Amino acid sequence: MRENTALKTWRAGGQTIGCWLSLANAYSAESLAKLGFDWVCVDLQHGMIDYQDLTYMLPAISTSDATPIVRVPWNEPYEIMKVLDAGAYGVIVPMINSRAEAEQAIAACRYPPLGNRSFGPIRAALYGGRGYAAEANGQIACIAMIETADGIENLDEIVTTPGLDGVYIGPSDLALALGMAPIGDNDNPQHAEVVERIRKTCTDNGVGVGIHCSSLEYAQKYLAQKFNFVTLGTDSGFMSRGAYKDLATARGGLSKEPEKTGY
Repeated sequence: MRENTALKTWRAGGQTIGCWLSLANAYSAESLAKLGFDWVCVDLQHGMIDYQDLTYMLPAISTSDATPIVRVPWNEPYEIMKVLDAGAYGVIVPMINSRAEAEQAIAACRYPPLGNRSFGPIRAALYGGRGYAAEANGQIACIAMIETADGIENLDEIVTTPGLDGVYIGPSDLALALGMAPIGDNDNPQHAEVVERIRKTCTDNGVGVGIHCSSLEYAQKYLAQKFNFVTLGTDSGFMSRGAYKDLATARGGLSKEPEKTGY
């Protein structure tokens, strides 16, 4: 089976840089994946993407060496199993609040006897190659998002759930959980303290830890902080920032700054 190189790096304590896709377009997905990102995540939760779009975007990403990951809309086993069958090599599951919820997500990623994933890797086996059925349990990454008040309170029990490969921090939802405005790249000391607590808990327990970033500055900051995976940015963010910069220059710096969405 094709190796999950991003997961291998996290397990060794290394670092990776990824890209987030929120636009339903196979061409932009392929173009960004070929730039050299370690992993690329297709966002089915907040992105402008549905499952039909995913069936075109995953093959496009597969023309590169980037590990294909999907953020599912919710912790629903059938959603997790369906994106894995389409060829995702990892799932990011939002708003995990407890060990029981983490266990549910993990079980959906693993074939019996380790889980309850139904067998039918219609495209996954084509992408993964010979040995997929026997090796998928060790290659598919299950990543829980810790971003709610309950998730923070139950941090230790979530992180130590057997079979969990990674934790991904959604800083905007984390800010909401802390009673703050939903700012992604957040310099509030209380927010920073919770982010560091999550990172340290994961590292101490041998679980990969990542965080969503909306700028180069924060991606570099969290890499220096020893996060295992960071998002450098999103397709929509790269497009909007580049266009805004050039338009502002063409108009002598008078362009209207775009609304910040965390993407």
